[in-house]
Amino acid sequence: MSKLWTWVNERMGVNEVIENHLTKYYAPKNFNFFYFFGSLAMLVLVNQILTGIWLTMSYEPSAAGAFASIEYIMRDVEYGWLLRYLHSTGASAFFAVVYLHMLRGIMYGSYQKPRELVWLFGMLIYLALMAEAFMGYLLPWGQMSYWGAQVIISLFGAIPFIGPDLAQWVRGDYLISGITLNRFFALHVIALPIVLLGLVVLHLIALHEVGSNNPLGVDIKKVKDETGKPLDGIPFHPYYTVKDIVGVVVFLFVFCTIVFFFPEMGGFFLEHPNFEVANQLKTPDHIAPVWYFTPFYAILRAVPAIGGSAFPGVMAMGASIAMLFVLPWLDRSPVRSIRYKGWMSKLWLAIFCVVFVILGVLGAIPGNETRTLIARICTVLYFAFFILMPFYTSMEKTKAVPERIPG
Repeated sequence: MSKLWTWVNERMGVNEVIENHLTKYYAPKNFNFFYFFGSLAMLVLVNQILTGIWLTMSYEPSAAGAFASIEYIMRDVEYGWLLRYLHSTGASAFFAVVYLHMLRGIMYGSYQKPRELVWLFGMLIYLALMAEAFMGYLLPWGQMSYWGAQVIISLFGAIPFIGPDLAQWVRGDYLISGITLNRFFALHVIALPIVLLGLVVLHLIALHEVGSNNPLGVDIKKVKDETGKPLDGIPFHPYYTVKDIVGVVVFLFVFCTIVFFFPEMGGFFLEHPNFEVANQLKTPDHIAPVWYFTPFYAILRAVPAIGGSAFPGVMAMGASIAMLFVLPWLDRSPVRSIRYKGWMSKLWLAIFCVVFVILGVLGAIPGNETRTLIARICTVLYFAFFILMPFYTSMEKTKAVPERIPG
């Protein structure tokens, strides 16, 4: 085995890769709870890929057989119910850990120079993940899958001039049909996972090139010993690999509890109308996307239509995601971490978090005049967080950042 490893290493440089990205990659010694979520996202990605492979072995991507194949997986395939619940719960878990991972990046300024590319690759992962989830949402061919996809795809039709043709091109037909299901299946299981994996690799390469940020926003590469090792850093392995195992165990405990006891999560993970086969002649009482899309759906509904066109709402929804991409150039603060920023940054971040949760709740329930008004106020505050950022981050008084990580 030793000779075989030497033979492989001479031709692939495996040892060098392991050293650069694991055993000799020095990370700050003050990582906290929020730094679990990057490794947890990798764990959930592996879960989604493995369970997805096994589900495709029994799934039939056709309008006539899709819903029946899901029933077959749930009832007749050996442990098929477990695979399906691991995959459906994994989708929600993926977005939960990604949202917390993004929150950590915003809190500690992990998007600031020189980590702009790390943030951009991360946002591209988020965008690909949204597309992946949307494509997979249609595959059960239930009522909510069908009508939810119908609503989202019809939004493309609101784009002036090219809208109707674009919506027809996405569907592959005049209405959502077996052709739409088949192409969404191909994108969900082949194209988008390849893109997602490629972006994850680029995200990690960019991260390890510039080094990890930390809760203090201190650059550990500035202070090194005579051998070139950061004085405030420790090798990722074994210190953080062992620490991440603790986070993985806690996560798996919560995850498995949901899988075995609350897989539907009261209709938030698996909607009740989705247990009925898709029917073009019967519309559900309330059509809403899965919980991880509801904040943006609430923004879409909050913007009034002009001349019967939903285009302003579509633009607002798109802009709400695009704003996250330009975050590195909006923040003018001389410090990275929220710990050393002024009270205005802390207040606006708190407002942003509260507003995002409120929009998520409003997007999941039927609208009325009061809820629409609240959604519009929250939408204004959501965009104000980004638009006003160059001003309050440059105007506020910040605290002095320590030269090194204490302890």
